[in-house]
Amino acid sequence: MEHKNIVATIYLKNGQAVKGMDNFEPMGWDVISLARLYNDSGIDKIIIFDLSDDDEEHEKNIHTIKNINRNVEIKVCAGGNISRFEDVKKFIYAGCLQVIVNGAKSNSMDIAREASDRFGKERILVSVANVDFVFKHQEEMQEHFHELLVLNTSVLTAIENITDVPYVVYFEECDYEKIIETLKRENVRGIAGSFINDPETDIMEMKAQLSAGGIKMDNFEPALKWADLKKNSDGMVPVIVQDYRTDEVLMLAYMNEEAFETTINIGKMTYYSRSRQELWIKGMTSGHIQYVKSLTADCDYDTILAKVSQIGAACHTGNVSCFFNEIVKKEYMEKNPLKVLEDVYAIILDRKANPKEGSYTNYLFDKGLDKILKKIGEEASEIIIAAKNPDPEDIKYEISDFMYHMMVLMAEKGVTWEEITQELSQR
Repeated sequence: MEHKNIVATIYLKNGQAVKGMDNFEPMGWDVISLARLYNDSGIDKIIIFDLSDDDEEHEKNIHTIKNINRNVEIKVCAGGNISRFEDVKKFIYAGCLQVIVNGAKSNSMDIAREASDRFGKERILVSVANVDFVFKHQEEMQEHFHELLVLNTSVLTAIENITDVPYVVYFEECDYEKIIETLKRENVRGIAGSFINDPETDIMEMKAQLSAGGIKMDNFEPALKWADLKKNSDGMVPVIVQDYRTDEVLMLAYMNEEAFETTINIGKMTYYSRSRQELWIKGMTSGHIQYVKSLTADCDYDTILAKVSQIGAACHTGNVSCFFNEIVKKEYMEKNPLKVLEDVYAIILDRKANPKEGSYTNYLFDKGLDKILKKIGEEASEIIIAAKNPDPEDIKYEISDFMYHMMVLMAEKGVTWEEITQELSQR
């Protein structure tokens, strides 16, 4: 049986998160911070509705969606203001894994056909409030749609009698008995609702309650138990904490059994304070919460490595990391591939922002896009020529030249390595 999903919804108006499709009152959260909260707190997918009224606002919302996709790892699906295939393409190019068309619009099926042929049906969804669209296109549903968003719980049985396409269902209120009954239906993939969008909702607690009701949820199911770990003389296990994005070591703390179980149950790093002799959920007073991404035991089962999404600073001093008091340091050449590329890209960006006399990079920026593209074409040709040479040194040199010029183009067009790696990871 597949996991059932908890789906959050973001309604975008003028690049800001508002409370609903017809309620333009601000959510009270910066939209990127809201998306990050959903990303870290246990939400499985985000659906974004673009509520724009004109092309200018539409482009503003597309830009916001692109920024959201830069900041989250969970699936993002976008819809709203789709009147032609090009609008689907904009959402895909903004980084969305899926696009949702509106079943109430007369041309949605034509758009869905073209979009599923171009991008694959697994990337196309449709929202429906009744059975009309599904009934009218029942022979094509399986061919063109990965999933439905059903906005009316009263039509579920009717829809299931027409199509086997799975669906997410929108609930107006949090009624656990009704939600559990619905999630037990074979074709239901998950639930959405305003109560899920509420930043105060404890998503991991919701998943725990649904799990207790017999629903298989995508929450933490530990492969190791506390009894499998080797404790120190105080009955605790040390925990090394890393930022899951950068691998920076943030802090060292300790867990007892209660802290271990609490961490797994709520998805937030919880420790035992040896000085205060009490359980300690990181960030409950400071707001600097650590959302769990992974927990891994070392070879001796006596230390835990935690990878987390750190909100704010990990250290009580206000530093990002507790490890900032340098003792000795030997200069070394960075060899981490992405770190090297990011460092070179950062230098290129700095040259763009702060021109330096005699800089070749600034020469390229000054000459403009056509010169940069000409150099990329030349360097690509050099790679082809070098590839015919049996000596691998030539091709390494030419690829390096090409990648440098490519990064100049990236800086010129405002494309980051994070966007490139995200795009590659989706393929």
